[in-house]
Amino acid sequence: MNAEKVTKYILTFAAIIIVVIAGGMAFSLFGGAVPAFKEFGIKFIFSSEWNPTEGRESYGALPFIAGTLITSMLALIICFPLAFSTSLFLGEYFKGKKIAGILGTLVDLLAGIPSIVYGLWGFYVLKPLFVNIGINEHGLGIFTASLVLAIMIIPYATSLSNEIISMVPDELKEAAYSLGATRREVITTIVMPTASSGVIASYVLSLGRALGETMAVTMLIGNANIIPKGLFGMGNTMASVIANQFGEADGLKLSSLIAIGLLLFLITALVNFLGKLIMKRIY
Repeated sequence: MNAEKVTKYILTFAAIIIVVIAGGMAFSLFGGAVPAFKEFGIKFIFSSEWNPTEGRESYGALPFIAGTLITSMLALIICFPLAFSTSLFLGEYFKGKKIAGILGTLVDLLAGIPSIVYGLWGFYVLKPLFVNIGINEHGLGIFTASLVLAIMIIPYATSLSNEIISMVPDELKEAAYSLGATRREVITTIVMPTASSGVIASYVLSLGRALGETMAVTMLIGNANIIPKGLFGMGNTMASVIANQFGEADGLKLSSLIAIGLLLFLITALVNFLGKLIMKRIY
């Protein structure tokens, strides 16, 4: 057997292992979630009640789905102008310059910082700062968690967008410049239309990362099992409620937490699938 066939078999085996792992995760989560869905049915997804009292147990995922979507979408809104501006700086205005290389390296370093570090920074720096300027500490849960999430995904979104913008062929831009176009006109009529699908995909993938964030959000969101009352209320996300309560859970409560994990798995998989689907348009 030659080296080429050995390599092919190894790669095929590795690909199959990945599929088996993903399928095994989905199957095990589904198996653990069955008791909760048998007990509550589809209303589990739409119920806002979370009562662990023995004999009166009732669980619903809606508060955590709402908390997850609110924090993630708000983080994406905060992230977009900063990440987009930085990616244009790196990929277009100062492409190939020393300052772009330094800033690009810094962005990559920030992307690798563990989430617990961001959570500690938010807890010990942002929260006291907001309290000192007169904002009630109990009104900082959703907002503070979203702000820290935004700071976490900015490097990720910036790096992806920068790569896409840098891929726009120089020939297209040079042709526009030769016709008298300004830098702004080249960006708005050549660069962005060409790179738009990839840039959009980078933010969709960043949203997917924000959806599953656990530790930073858990430290800041307030951990209240209620639907958030606006952007300055407390709440919980799907990941944070699992992190907080999984260790002490059993029976129906454990199954309900696994069901929330299954829903988070499906939502994140869908978001990442949409991001990959959009990215295919750039090729």
